[in-house]
Amino acid sequence: MEVSVVMKEKHVKPWADQIGSFGADTDSVIIDVEHGNPLMYEPFWRATEEKTRVVINGWQNMSYKPQGSNICWYMEPRLSQEIVRLHRLVGNARTDGRHIVVGTGSMQLYQAALYALSPPEAAQPIGVVSTAPYYSVSMLAIFEASAEFLRSRLYQWAGDAHSFKNDATYIEVVCSPNNPDGFFKEAVRRTIHDLAYYLPQYAPITAAATHDIMLFPFSKVTGHAGSRIGWALVKDREVAKKMTRFVDLNALGVSQDSQLRAAQILGAVSDGYELGGGHAGPERFFDHGRRILEERWERLREAVRSCGSFSLPDQFPSAGCSFTGKRMQLLPAFAWMKCEREDAENCAELLRSHNILTRTGKEFGSGPEYARLSMLDKDENFNLLIRRLCSIS
Repeated sequence: MEVSVVMKEKHVKPWADQIGSFGADTDSVIIDVEHGNPLMYEPFWRATEEKTRVVINGWQNMSYKPQGSNICWYMEPRLSQEIVRLHRLVGNARTDGRHIVVGTGSMQLYQAALYALSPPEAAQPIGVVSTAPYYSVSMLAIFEASAEFLRSRLYQWAGDAHSFKNDATYIEVVCSPNNPDGFFKEAVRRTIHDLAYYLPQYAPITAAATHDIMLFPFSKVTGHAGSRIGWALVKDREVAKKMTRFVDLNALGVSQDSQLRAAQILGAVSDGYELGGGHAGPERFFDHGRRILEERWERLREAVRSCGSFSLPDQFPSAGCSFTGKRMQLLPAFAWMKCEREDAENCAELLRSHNILTRTGKEFGSGPEYARLSMLDKDENFNLLIRRLCSIS
């Protein structure tokens, strides 16, 4: 199959032009760091355009089912190969003895995993918990949808894991490294592990994860949020079959076009390390992402210190990384910021008054004194954020 895609580039007005339209006073520009839009990676992919271009002819991918056989019947064989290749390269998760289930991003995979783990004949919905601060979008949106749209009687949101007794029956969702505060998390019960940030640009790879269900959204691996795709590594065959059944009933599979694009891009990432001839030549993807995040975290900490109105978590722990062979520090994709002013207890509202949009800590099961900021936006937006924070006193 020929895989080469020609896509017209959408014209977007540069940030410099947008800022210029407000004149010398840039305080009117709204800085949106509420969402984790991973545009930080755009310059890298522009520079590697030839290696990641995909062309799909009009006669291709017309069947519901691609060639090949798998528990996940709608999965492209090439995507499966590149997922296994990437995990073996990075060393962040075991793929042997696991089944791959593809979904339309982690949101659908969360739903599929909960569907597969919930007792079908239970007298009441099983509780689902997560340790606060937890990822608000995944947790709240999933269960609001279940209550209001799906009318699910299989599971229900039950809140902070610390509020449950040890003998309670429930499913725990663990995001590690965690969104929003960036720290590693542990669980002791029947769990779904979201490993979106257990990647070399965000965290040291200390061991290959071996959890029963591990989720990896494509948007966090490479920054391609618009492709709407992700995968789960599932140990139990029956759970993998039930998850596939959920996606089948929900959407009749996942776009083959998105799968081929993801396979091409994942292959380019792996090629950079396996075929790049050592450290010579252009910067490789994970190295590129880590370098930028190191610079951004240093600048953010300096801005917060100079401002005096906020605080950040202390320096994140470091550990030996099997992927780089060096000792590496955690570099979260989000900043978990606390307001330290006595006259403004609501951190998100204070920042909003300066035209900085963030997400309040209340949405993560914490207090309003916290706010989450994305570290992954374009350089122009991040530079403006630093300048704006330095002006708040």
